[in-house]
Amino acid sequence: MSLKITDDCINCAICEPECPNDAIFEGQEIYEINAKLCTECVGHFDEPQCVMICPVACIPKDPQNLESKEELTLKYQQLTGQAS
Repeated sequence: MSLKITDDCINCAICEPECPNDAIFEGQEIYEINAKLCTECVGHFDEPQCVMICPVACIPKDPQNLESKEELTLKYQQLTGQAS
């Protein structure tokens, strides 16, 4: 599953540059995550970098975008041009 940013976001912008897939962007009120680009850092890191760095812990898994590790790996491969 991809991640999402909740209303607890304080717009500190610290997460945006940490995303290796450029999935995080400034929304109208808070930062948001593009679920089509979010791989929870699978393929890049062992843990989601935005979650690790967020000072208010407002980035949970998105229950509306359920994806297995295999699906996240496939998405990573497609995004990076490594799909077979």
